[in-house]
Amino acid sequence: MNAQDSILDLDTPTGPMRTYVYTPVLPNGRNDQVPGLVLYSEIFQQTAPIRRLAVQFAGQGFVVMVPEIFHEHEPLGTVLGYDDVGKDKGNAYKHLTKLATFDEDAKVVIRALQQHPQSNGRLGAFGVCIGGHLSYRAAFNPEVLATACFYPTDIHSGTLGVGKNADSLARAADIRGELLMVFGRQDPHVPLESRVKIHDALERSGVFYTWHEFNAAHAFMRDEGDRFDPALARQCFGLARDLFKRVL
Repeated sequence: MNAQDSILDLDTPTGPMRTYVYTPVLPNGRNDQVPGLVLYSEIFQQTAPIRRLAVQFAGQGFVVMVPEIFHEHEPLGTVLGYDDVGKDKGNAYKHLTKLATFDEDAKVVIRALQQHPQSNGRLGAFGVCIGGHLSYRAAFNPEVLATACFYPTDIHSGTLGVGKNADSLARAADIRGELLMVFGRQDPHVPLESRVKIHDALERSGVFYTWHEFNAAHAFMRDEGDRFDPALARQCFGLARDLFKRVL
């Protein structure tokens, strides 16, 4: 299916949040309602690779919303560069944003997806890097039935948000939907001991989850740069798509 895009500026307690919306163009003029996905970006917000990922999911039959995670700190429509300046800004913003702000923003996007005319109300979440962590926290909301977290950062350390004291691992049992966790074994942001810590916490919590590790670097899904692994990205996109198709 083809996809079409639009923009919503959603009201949040910390100001408007630019949100990019991608919807499938169904064949033969059909207007069936379809499941919805919140897609969380890296620290760079909606770059070209993130947009292409969102279009892929919309083309598979999902309404996709991509919120700007740092709307509190940057003008609407800001895209940070894949360079040292952009990286430094993004890493600073993730510690300048309150954890409660991230969580409230998730609720706002979830409500927007539920209210979208093409959505059937069955929702999932997908994220990469910091977005993997934010999608994990979005799964604390019972409306989120399936979540795919790709190389999520700072879950093991809790260093997300003001104070660097996130309770993400401690709240693992709050996840009621199905969880998919994907990691690169050569990812320095989530080394072996950190992956073991996350795995053990999920195991103790009783969460319904699947776990995948691949020989890959951080950001192997990003289709720009030398860390991109096209074959693996295709395989892992399929894992997420199959989860959402089966559960949603």
